[in-house]
Amino acid sequence: MSILLSSFIKELKDNGNPAKAHILAGFFKTGKGQYGEGDIFLGINVPLQRQIAKEYTGMTMSDIATLLKSKIHEHRAGSLFILCYQFKKADKKTKEKIFKFYLRNSKRVNNWDLVDLSAPNIVGEWLLEKNKDILYSLARSKDLWQRRIAIVSTLTFIRAKKLEDTFKLSEILMDDKHDLIHKAVGWMLREAGKRDEIVLRKFLNKHSLKMPRTMLRYSIEKFNQIDRKYYLCRKP
Repeated sequence: MSILLSSFIKELKDNGNPAKAHILAGFFKTGKGQYGEGDIFLGINVPLQRQIAKEYTGMTMSDIATLLKSKIHEHRAGSLFILCYQFKKADKKTKEKIFKFYLRNSKRVNNWDLVDLSAPNIVGEWLLEKNKDILYSLARSKDLWQRRIAIVSTLTFIRAKKLEDTFKLSEILMDDKHDLIHKAVGWMLREAGKRDEIVLRKFLNKHSLKMPRTMLRYSIEKFNQIDRKYYLCRKP
């Protein structure tokens, strides 16, 4: 283990809060059979995790890979914050290396907050002006987290007013069985609607009757009360 990695792990441990860790373990569903089963929390808030990670941006890919294998949530979160910082400052060749590393290790990006903090900043940024076929493969994956990466990565496209892939991926994920995908798709649809409400309404007019209720509620969150009621009460 490198000195830098040892120091990072120690600093996280020193900043842990057992009481907060207990709360987070419940919030992130770490019980038997739940999506976060086996995850261990130190109890560190996100702003502090970001602050600590920023001090370790010189960490090697090997050390980051070691952190991603950890059962401790903040180890994996911290490694992803570091990876995002590295990606932002990297040249094109290194960005591609980070992108490929991220995809190889995507099954270790295995909770919704880990996906959300990293997928737009790495996958979305890399693919913004490139072929996006990999997102469609991820959307059809049996792995929950890879499917969430697929849709949440499009947040970067949405911010650039490129909405097509968000709607296409939402159609693919329409019948997904997991609530975390319903929430993620609804969130991305809502964000897309902020850029182009007409396109979102066309999508809802076509799909709202079969959309999971959570997905629909998230997608129409910014509509006025009358319009929300219309979509929630539509009949075949």
